[in-house]
Amino acid sequence: MRGLSRSNRIVAIAATAWALALFTAAPRATDQQRPAATSANAHRDLSLFTHSDDCVACHNNLSAANGEDVSIGASWRSTIMAHSSRDPYWQASVRREAIDHPSRSADIQDECAACHMPMPRRIAHAAGAKGEVFSHLPIARDQSALQRLAGDGVSCTVCHQIAADGLGTRDNFNANFLIKPPLPNGMRVIYGNYEVDPGRRRIMHSVTGFQQEAAPHIKQSELCATCHTLITQAFGPDGAVIGELHEQMNFQEWQHSDYAKIDQRSCQSCHMPSVAGPIRIASVLGDERDSLARHSFVGGNAHMLRLLNRFRNELGVTAPASELEATASTTIRQLQQDTATIRVSAPQLASGRLAFDVEVTNLTGHKFPTGYPSRRAWLHVTVRDARGRIAFESGAITDAASITGNDNDRDAAAYEPHYEEISSADQVQIYESIIGDRAGAVTTGLLTATQYLKDNRLLPRGFDKATAAPEIGVFGAASTDRDFAGGGDRVRYRMPVSGDGPHRVEVELRYQSIGFRWASNLEPIKADEAARFVSYYKATAAGSSVVVAAATVTVESRTP
Repeated sequence: MRGLSRSNRIVAIAATAWALALFTAAPRATDQQRPAATSANAHRDLSLFTHSDDCVACHNNLSAANGEDVSIGASWRSTIMAHSSRDPYWQASVRREAIDHPSRSADIQDECAACHMPMPRRIAHAAGAKGEVFSHLPIARDQSALQRLAGDGVSCTVCHQIAADGLGTRDNFNANFLIKPPLPNGMRVIYGNYEVDPGRRRIMHSVTGFQQEAAPHIKQSELCATCHTLITQAFGPDGAVIGELHEQMNFQEWQHSDYAKIDQRSCQSCHMPSVAGPIRIASVLGDERDSLARHSFVGGNAHMLRLLNRFRNELGVTAPASELEATASTTIRQLQQDTATIRVSAPQLASGRLAFDVEVTNLTGHKFPTGYPSRRAWLHVTVRDARGRIAFESGAITDAASITGNDNDRDAAAYEPHYEEISSADQVQIYESIIGDRAGAVTTGLLTATQYLKDNRLLPRGFDKATAAPEIGVFGAASTDRDFAGGGDRVRYRMPVSGDGPHRVEVELRYQSIGFRWASNLEPIKADEAARFVSYYKATAAGSSVVVAAATVTVESRTP
């Protein structure tokens, strides 16, 4: 330790003792857990990544000033990010696409592994091979190093190794981010928010094999865009590429909104909200910092979190049940507090007809719902008479998780249009994207789709649909609806009602992360992954939707 200051010698000694303790408890994937060479993993360099256990050792046991547990590892391990490879819907969907396009199975697995099994996929690419999905299923079938990395999902050394080069450009999308090559001394770089002194760098390197470097891009939306911008190729019957679909464009939607242009709020500001400091971000010799970004990655998929929890043994889930439920509850809280609001105008009742408007405001910095096209939100409107009997209802959800009156849930070849006015119970305002194949037929096959037949997802504030690029455009009747604009939508309701008043108007904005049709279209697929997910979906259908916002008004007058 010659040449080190006294404080750094103390840090180095502590680091050595800590590292020895950690290696005894949890060996790194690069050490004795390296699997024997086989045809599946021969000559593959597992030192590209390390398992989250190595990071959690120092980044747990963290508390805010009010006593809230904000441990990075504990927060992350109960998220969708941590379970990206265990997600049974994803597994079933990959299998469905491979069956639909058998000659492209290897390419499909490689593309889908890029975001959901990023570590084994990158390791495969470094060895000149393609990423695989099915060879790693079921997750947690063994404890080999490569299998542990596969089960670790979108882990610490994935996001924190993404380099700034090319961020925000098409070359970086579809998880084509760059990882900085090793330094001349052989060390790999891990990016963080803060500079650290040499002694603390030695701690991180001794435990994880990485050396920290401060990098502002770790807090920019462009980092998230690498995986949350997805452009998929469509294949014909012979496997030839016949087109493409801009499947997930969260980042571009945000760019076209006031959140980026005026507010300058990043993805991280909502999905990784800060904890005010002073606060330590490492439990081992950590300095106090001015803030810590929560690693709970709150999105909108409470249904999947609870499904993972319920079928945890079959899916190899290791995160504590209480933590998964806490993250699901936090997800619902964000959906209900920070996602959207609704307002009902004063209803007018005359000559047996009731009239009112419903205004929906999108509070998010992108379309709502955004991302994967299985997601949908809709208006459930109920009118009750003085006795509480239903005089009118649009958009009720069934026990099977379908929407009453929705043409697409009733018929896979049809879909519900966008409405400016609703006057009958079989009309439902559903905010969704409907994709179609080259012939214009409705499909839920991502790699069959080449176009959007409908996209009336609620637009963020400041989003101008007239100037939006086609890949984030509005499709269908919403494109000409003047009441459908940046910030939300207004729908007129005009219907006959019976029974004496006062009438009570109840409006809910409901949301599903996996719509009925997207799940039920997997039922005919002859594969274990599809059958398993369909059974899970049916078992959890009652909890598949969330009430995002609600409003109630009363009409005092009687109908003549």
